[in-house]
Amino acid sequence: MNPPLLGLSNRTAVVIGGTSGIGRELALGLAAAGADVVASSRRADQVESTAREIESLGRQTLRIACDVCNRSSLENLLAKMLERFGKVDILVNCAGKTKRAPTVDFPEESWRDILETNLTGTLRGCQIFGKHMLERGYGRIINIASIATFVSLMEVAAYSASKAAVGALTRSLALEWSSRGVMVNAIAPGVFPTALNAALLDGTNRGRELLARTPMGRFGKPEELVGAAVYLASDAASFTTGQILVVDGGFLASGVNQ
Repeated sequence: MNPPLLGLSNRTAVVIGGTSGIGRELALGLAAAGADVVASSRRADQVESTAREIESLGRQTLRIACDVCNRSSLENLLAKMLERFGKVDILVNCAGKTKRAPTVDFPEESWRDILETNLTGTLRGCQIFGKHMLERGYGRIINIASIATFVSLMEVAAYSASKAAVGALTRSLALEWSSRGVMVNAIAPGVFPTALNAALLDGTNRGRELLARTPMGRFGKPEELVGAAVYLASDAASFTTGQILVVDGGFLASGVNQ
């Protein structure tokens, strides 16, 4: 009997930015689907706690911190994974940051910091792990875009610009790499409350507007992104590449709601 197309048994995954918020849920979701998963981030304590959760699901992992702004730390992450597992099949780029402020005097230092993490950090992950995947002739890369890839959100121009660029980068890499066995896609979450955005949502006019614009009438739960990630990481997505899979409770479909 052939293995199920959505199963991830015998696959090895790395989730960069995978120890908190959405990234943590995706790491645990890939592990639950059968993959051995390394969840990495800058904070060693979060790397340790997430590794324990992955092991509790019966999967193998490593405890390695990394910083998407430090290329050598990503190269070390790849080297340690190859030493332990011999291959990396799945990459999820989930490290990100944001800051809300009027664009007219938004500090260039903050602009550079956000793009360095959200966009250039994603590029580094794709380059370092993508090269290994191209050499093997197999890989699944999942970048994290946003509804801000498609529509404007007030006073988060740096974040929105970075996520629009992540969408373009995803399509560009799909064009270059898909014929060599590496599928490159992205997930665009709608509004999912996390520590990153809680201050922008909780009890604010912005939060109320975002809720009103979401036809399902509620915000997403991070675990509701797992199905999209498992699909894109699996052999069920063998002919899916260059796509941005939106998981937003209908937000982008919203026009006049009453």
